[in-house]
This record gives sequence, structure tokens and C-alpha cells, in this order.
Amino acid sequence: MNYIAWAVVALVGYSVFTPLASLATNQIPSTVVALVANSMLALGAAGVIAYRDESVVPYLLGENAVYMYAAGVFLTVGILAYYQALGAGPVSTVVPIFGMFLVGSSLLGVVFLNDPLTAKKALGIVLAAVGVYLTTS
Repeated sequence: MNYIAWAVVALVGYSVFTPLASLATNQIPSTVVALVANSMLALGAAGVIAYRDESVVPYLLGENAVYMYAAGVFLTVGILAYYQALGAGPVSTVVPIFGMFLVGSSLLGVVFLNDPLTAKKALGIVLAAVGVYLTTS
């Protein structure tokens, strides 16, 4: 599959995940839901690594490992906060605010990764921000 197909699969998975996680956090502490759901993710990733016969050890101390570990720290903070928000507020408000990571990530990509910023992309970023404002107010 190409990256667009994978992105669509990710979209569907995350779209279904969110209401299910919200339902779970109605009766189960958000940290428990995070532990179980993300343990399933870790086991799934380990399964794919085993299936593909990929090696992990050489990458643990490689020159780009610092980015991997930093990504893990930020993912942990973000996901734990996301579960907490899902347990405390309505999905229709939490998800658009969380979804602003699209704007944040896009801007960081432009600033730090030299991703091109076209007028069309800039307009999309602005419209995404407007959409979040409209859906949460």
C-alpha cells in the first residue's frame, strides 16, 4: 500500500478508537485505558517487527535515536493527556482541540524540516484552526 492508503487506514482506526476510548473512560480510569490500549499497540508493533524480521537493537543507540526517544516522551505526554481529556469532556470538544496537532505539526515541519509552505497549505492550516474554533465554541 502507498502512504495515502496507510493514512486512510490510520484515519479510520483513530476515528473509531476515540469514541471507544471515551466510552471506556466513563467507567475505567483514563490511565488504565491508556495502559491497556497502548500495550496492545506495543504488542502489535512488536508483532510486525517479528513478522518482518526487523532488528531493533542497532537503532537504540544510533545517531538518530535521540529523536526516537524525544518522540516517545512527547507521545507519552500527549496521549496520557488525551485520555484524561476524553475521560473528562465530550468527544465533540476534545477531538477538535487534540486535532490541532495537525496545525502544530505542519508548522513545525515548515520551520524545522524545511517542508514547503504554499499559499494553499497556509490556507488549509488557517481553515483547520477556524474549524476547531467553530466546533469547540
